[in-house]
Amino acid sequence: MHRFYGLAARLRQSFGERVQKIPLDFGFTCPNRDGHLSREGCIFCSPQGSGSGLHKLSMSIPEQWSHWQEKLSKLYTAKLYLAYLQSYSNTYCSREELKCALDQLNGLPGLAGLCIGTRPDCLDNEKLALIKNLGLKETWLDLGLQSSNNATLKRINRGHTAEQFAEAVQMAHGHGVDVCAHLIAGLPGESKADFLESVRFLNELPIAGIKFHNLFVGRGTPLKKLYDAGEFTPIGKDEYIDALVEAISILRTDIVIHRLKADAVPGELVAPEWVRQKRIVLNEIEQAMKKKEVWQGCARPDAPDEPPLWYGPSGSLPATSRGALPGALNPFGKRV
Repeated sequence: MHRFYGLAARLRQSFGERVQKIPLDFGFTCPNRDGHLSREGCIFCSPQGSGSGLHKLSMSIPEQWSHWQEKLSKLYTAKLYLAYLQSYSNTYCSREELKCALDQLNGLPGLAGLCIGTRPDCLDNEKLALIKNLGLKETWLDLGLQSSNNATLKRINRGHTAEQFAEAVQMAHGHGVDVCAHLIAGLPGESKADFLESVRFLNELPIAGIKFHNLFVGRGTPLKKLYDAGEFTPIGKDEYIDALVEAISILRTDIVIHRLKADAVPGELVAPEWVRQKRIVLNEIEQAMKKKEVWQGCARPDAPDEPPLWYGPSGSLPATSRGALPGALNPFGKRV
């Protein structure tokens, strides 16, 4: 029994086998870095834009794909892959430039789907139509919200509002593009109550997925300056697990959880040290959910008395849950 609807389950539903992500760097930038909004970027964002930085090594997209495919094939048995456009904002360009970038994906061996990381203020109907018309079985728009509190968004220099995020989600939904929202716990000036309020905000929108992040201090970020000055203390492991478990308990049951914690790339992490302990932390999250008898959506008004089987050995899941949106039936046969 699994206590939440994870991405592995979703992908097994779609393809019947394991699927891995391959991060790709198209060399895009961000309006929060090139001077359009600011040159500082979000206070937590690394100089590589949370990506691999392989574009700076003059590696073409097929070369990047081959590089990661070779590495991943030694670790996993996957034969299918999702192209993850991860670095910076991958729709911060014209429609023609985006089409040219996406055309580079044609013919990549094992390509099964696409995840595009971007910002809500870098989208329009033409770009979304272009993305949808790729016709891939799984297409995700990784869209950063981080917090539904506009004061927090200003504090962390996001450069957009929660309302702009909501508008972008509705626009993507209108084109049939699944949105994976990014949310951060431990932001400067925020409490657990603020974090949970952001989860409730997302519950009211037609998002299909979510990534939970714990805020950590990375090298070369504005956040490190606050940390060095003693003006920021990272969220503790136990505090994060407590907030995450409660967040999962109120999350809509149809929302796919893509990530439970943030990871730093080698050489990036400054603090806190517990971020390095990925497997330990994931195990402790699982144990906390068991101890508290928590599963996804259990604190919602429509929750049953017992947790559902999120998926079995074959990766099957009740058909009514996949892609459900507010007003649709969830796995419990009730309205969400």
